[in-house]
Amino acid sequence: MDLLNAIDWHQWGWIALELTCLGLVTGFLAGLLGIGGGMLMVPFLTYLLSQRGVDSALAVKMAIATSMATIVFTSLSSVRAHHKKGAVRWDIVRGLVPGIVLGALLASLGVFSLMKGNTLALVFAVFVGFSALQMFRNKQPKPGRGLPSTTGLVGAGGVVGFASGLVGAGGGFISVPFMTWCNVAIHQAVATSAALGFPIALANAVGYVWSGQQVADLPDGALGYIYLPALVIIALASVLMAPMGVRAAHALPVPKLKRVFASLLLGLALYMAYKGLMG
Repeated sequence: MDLLNAIDWHQWGWIALELTCLGLVTGFLAGLLGIGGGMLMVPFLTYLLSQRGVDSALAVKMAIATSMATIVFTSLSSVRAHHKKGAVRWDIVRGLVPGIVLGALLASLGVFSLMKGNTLALVFAVFVGFSALQMFRNKQPKPGRGLPSTTGLVGAGGVVGFASGLVGAGGGFISVPFMTWCNVAIHQAVATSAALGFPIALANAVGYVWSGQQVADLPDGALGYIYLPALVIIALASVLMAPMGVRAAHALPVPKLKRVFASLLLGLALYMAYKGLMG
């Protein structure tokens, strides 16, 4: 009873509302654009954790890890809806997954735990800023270009898994441009990216839990680097919204929406760059 009285229910109510809104938005975008939502989640979770007393550098790492863990659930909901529409290229998924798992484990078990949180914030800002600029350019691939060999796909998967592990995103910021560059239709690229989100997120989440076991000053509710209250709330909300994003992806002018989203990403990249430099 004393524990219940000690909890600030007003504060937790606001936190839950903020996380629910974040989950709804990121779940919709996961279905719409084939991204796991990490590009949005990481800056906002960094802010929320910092506001609640978590050290700035640790908040960045926990935001990245928690963001990635939510993608385990978001991707399942999203890919189920895409699969029903016959849009997932499972041949590409099979080619990329071995490299994705290896790259993800290398990032989350090794490099992630060794890098400082402020450095990771700057890495995140660079990746997100680059992704936003690529969305603005919307450069069309050459007509004759196709997918690489099996070895090439494994290598590409390694890059996707490793980069995703460092920035807490589902890999869509690399895999969708890569597939469209290889002349995969945009709707198939988005759907296939959603399917890739599951192995990326699962491999990285395991690494974040393992590598964060000995970290000091973790807040209550943390499992390794993953902040469980945020994981549960965001995952529930995002799973509900991902199928709606999928339906919108097949009905709305996605290229125009990407340009709007790119503008938001540039703002978030600047915020994370500020956190990295000032931290």
